[in-house]
Amino acid sequence: MSNIAKRDTFSELAATEIAPDHSALRAIRETRGYSLEELSLTCGLSINEIADIESGRDADPSKLRRIATALRLPEGALVNPAVLVQPTENRSV
Repeated sequence: MSNIAKRDTFSELAATEIAPDHSALRAIRETRGYSLEELSLTCGLSINEIADIESGRDADPSKLRRIATALRLPEGALVNPAVLVQPTENRSV
């Protein structure tokens, strides 16, 4: 993933501070243009499962990975949000 995409994703997460009634996942989903129904079809989870995750009632890592993949995020981005904000350059290996 390019650094531009990572910065865009971080910007999407930062935008949730402006609208605290939205979870970071919901903000990313909406920014990417997905409705709950469309994301459900794309990742294979029910609308209720996605709504539970967005509201904080569910945090199943396997579901989070499926949603991340559907939203074109790094696989662990929703399981480990630090994946979104760590720049690739200047990282020690």
